[in-house]
Amino acid sequence: MAEDFSDEPEWEENELAPGTQVLDWIVQEEDSGSRVDVFLARRTSEAYSRTYIQNLIREGNVQVFGEMVDTPSYLVHTGDPVTLMVPPARRTALEPEDIPLDVVFEDEDLLVINKQRGLVVHPAPGHASGTLVHALLYHCSDLSSINNIMRPGIVHRLDKDTTGLMVVAKNNTAHLHLSYQIRKRHMKRIYLALVYGAVDVETGKIDARVTRDPDTRFKMKVATRGGKKAVTWFRVLDVLDGRHSLLRCELDTGRTHQIRVHLAYIGYPVVDDPLYAQDQPSRGMEGQALHAHKLSFEHPTTGTRMDFEAPMPEDMQELLDRIRSGQV
Repeated sequence: MAEDFSDEPEWEENELAPGTQVLDWIVQEEDSGSRVDVFLARRTSEAYSRTYIQNLIREGNVQVFGEMVDTPSYLVHTGDPVTLMVPPARRTALEPEDIPLDVVFEDEDLLVINKQRGLVVHPAPGHASGTLVHALLYHCSDLSSINNIMRPGIVHRLDKDTTGLMVVAKNNTAHLHLSYQIRKRHMKRIYLALVYGAVDVETGKIDARVTRDPDTRFKMKVATRGGKKAVTWFRVLDVLDGRHSLLRCELDTGRTHQIRVHLAYIGYPVVDDPLYAQDQPSRGMEGQALHAHKLSFEHPTTGTRMDFEAPMPEDMQELLDRIRSGQV
């Protein structure tokens, strides 16, 4: 998708464009000898991808002792003053779209939404329009620019057919703070999962590294070697009919498809999961029975602890009721 920047104003050399965020650090002993791109990724709680930071470095947006550094491999040392300048988001070719949003909370720093089933979070191959990002661009003019111009405001994601709560950042300061909370596990994300099978323990911890499936690139799998650390805690809320269970799941990490992969791995795949429960009978859902039920975090400006809860979507609740009444 082509980007059109032709109507953007020109700025004098050494003059910061309005909206540029300037971040400063002094290198501490534990980071001495680190590459500058690695140092900056750590200091920004990895809210900026390392590739994005490397691009900023090459574009002259990083200084050490006030002098421009133009190579990501530059080594920093104890006491070095490092400055990162994050320019405002460039205009994107993405067009705002009037897609309904269930906004649970909104202020000048963030939004909390209850995402509907079938809504892709950001543009990707096969989904050039009709995404949450397009809806957000229609809803508000201010979104963070950290996660590149195709993902403005997106701090974390939900799968297309997973419903429930998401927080969206309206500015880079909020984005960095929220990303830090995710990284440090201060943000609580609790899901409801309706699964196949009668789970025979009350609680459990799934600690299994996750990697991309080399045979099917759009799927993930538990890794036999390598992969990324992934931890899911679960509690059984109800064993319904000997064939289904309702689980409360909490994330320590947030890997792609994590809950879906982990529950399938222990033998209890999510009901109607099109990727990880293909050998199970359909229960008539349009996508997996997984819902982001509760979200809790510290407000990035006020420091107030904020707690949100979204009821189970109608289709998932109806299926649960039918199972309980013996109709499934």
